Amino acid sequence: MNTLPALRSFAAGLALAFAAAAAAATSAPAPFTATYRVLQGGQPIGEAVITLKPVGDGQWEYSNRTQGTGGLAAALGASSSETTRFRWNGGAPETVSYDYRMDAAIKRKQRHLAVDWNARQVTVDDGKGPVGYASAPGLVDRNTVPLAIGLALRDGRQALALPVAVKRNVETQRFKVAGQEPVQVPAGRFQAARVERTDAERAFSAWYAPQKYPVPVKLAQSDGGDLELQLVSYKQP
Repeated sequence: MNTLPALRSFAAGLALAFAAAAAAATSAPAPFTATYRVLQGGQPIGEAVITLKPVGDGQWEYSNRTQGTGGLAAALGASSSETTRFRWNGGAPETVSYDYRMDAAIKRKQRHLAVDWNARQVTVDDGKGPVGYASAPGLVDRNTVPLAIGLALRDGRQALALPVAVKRNVETQRFKVAGQEPVQVPAGRFQAARVERTDAERAFSAWYAPQKYPVPVKLAQSDGGDLELQLVSYKQP
């Protein structure tokens, strides 16, 4: 019996399977809408809706819109929106532009960030005049950080260094998986990977079920007011 053709066919099948797995691991996520409950000090204060959709020319739009629904946030009519456009480069998101707006009865803030990848230049404008600095490969903005972490976890990464565009420079933020633990949120119970930020004292913890969702099922951040987000629903078109 001549087994060589069979072995060749088997090897070819394995090669195709590995190629398909690699393509899947580095592919952009499918469009989705994720809804979160927002808590402060353990009390519900709002709702956040995160969406991802393609917008053409190889770019995606990733947006986060939060509305105050309880406590002082509701009394002040507080709302915020963050919208990022990114391109898919090397199996990861890379920011093209970022817009932030916060409205409340007593305060308003806004920021526009744009990346010229041909000139390798970032421009940031908070309404007080533009600030420019050099970009870095793989650059993301603060809105896209949780998504970039989730996609890295999906691809098997346990630690990640992200170049993040902030107001006046590129800041390298480092994250690692600190353990696996059960998490209960309105969307259900998950055995989740707990991710911690390791380069700063500001507490950041996020729990992911990366083979199900590219965004966290729970996120807790003390910087900015002891906020917690809990996943309520995740839907794809």
